[in-house]
Amino acid sequence: MAHTDHQSMRRVLRREIAGTIGLLTDEHDFRAMRRYRSFTFDDHQTYLRQVEAVLRARAAQGTHTTLALFDPEDYAAYCAQAGLDPEDPASRSRFTAELAATGPTIPYDGRPLATLVPALVDEAVRQATWEYATTLLSRLGPCPTCGEDIGKAAFTRASELLIRILDTAPPGDRHLVCSVSGPPETLIAVLHGDRDADDGIRLDEAEVLEFTSVLALGLATRSPGGLVLRADAPDTPDRVYGWRLRCGRLEPLTAAEVFDAYCTDVESGDLISPESGVDYCEPPDLGAESDTADHRH
Repeated sequence: MAHTDHQSMRRVLRREIAGTIGLLTDEHDFRAMRRYRSFTFDDHQTYLRQVEAVLRARAAQGTHTTLALFDPEDYAAYCAQAGLDPEDPASRSRFTAELAATGPTIPYDGRPLATLVPALVDEAVRQATWEYATTLLSRLGPCPTCGEDIGKAAFTRASELLIRILDTAPPGDRHLVCSVSGPPETLIAVLHGDRDADDGIRLDEAEVLEFTSVLALGLATRSPGGLVLRADAPDTPDRVYGWRLRCGRLEPLTAAEVFDAYCTDVESGDLISPESGVDYCEPPDLGAESDTADHRH
């Protein structure tokens, strides 16, 4: 009887243990891991099916599992720095535990991996974009005239602009995209705002941080870019408008400029048909900013 009680308690305890699976999401990373003899899989699709089976089994047992993006290059560097044998499966477990604490993860919620993998990759891109933008902001240093931290001031200004943009947006769900051009690449941040039951807007805090950081970087460095908002409400046309990011300020786009941007193929430059039920329009007035908002003393 005591033995049975111990088994029951252990089963209960197993359900209390959360787990993380480091996932090789693409064929290139999978091939890189095959150089380790202890990694016994030889087909990426078979590997993904087996991972999905494990996830379903854990969910059926009431066990919570998160998915992390497993990068073979980062794994090799981690093992070298920590003095671990990359051939040892325990080293992969330690690296995965590190990912669970510091890297991008998403919870397994029963959806197929074909749906979850893009979401995990998007989360990894979002975190990398935020980290890169905040690193560049922190390197800007103090204003040579007033001594204020340029990056922090730009982040505060970007936060205030985002609040104005959301407050002046038409009713409905909001979808915002901010892009900032510059070496070595263009940064793009996306923010979704969904209506709740009280007609408020639900925002993801991580998305807000990323979006605000990218916008702040464009403002602080006076890099070219743009910001577009799309509002979607029932029984009304979607409204699309935006601003050009120029010389550290947001300049409203005309309705014609928004139309051209949405109805031109980015790669070929050819015209494409406009979407039905979409109103391309000018943005609302956000109000004036102070002359010293971008440290032009």
